[in-house]
Amino acid sequence: MARRHGWSEEQLSDLANFRQRSDFSDAEKAALDLAERVTRDSGVDDDFWSELRKHYDEGEIIELLAAIGLFNYFNRFNNALRMEPTK
Repeated sequence: MARRHGWSEEQLSDLANFRQRSDFSDAEKAALDLAERVTRDSGVDDDFWSELRKHYDEGEIIELLAAIGLFNYFNRFNNALRMEPTK
């Protein structure tokens, strides 16, 4: 899906360093930061909410959180069952 939206193989292979990369927009960095924060501890402080609102409206933030939560659920479910990804 990321490739269909224009992300390069280099961006995908170096995703862990998104904050330092210049080929991600500020909005993309904010969304990736949100995904990382919610995945690690579910906490988002007021300062970060303000940063998100610079790039996304309330509906877009809800959509981002819904997608992040859904994929976290899938990953935890699959990990518990020791399922391997398939095509």
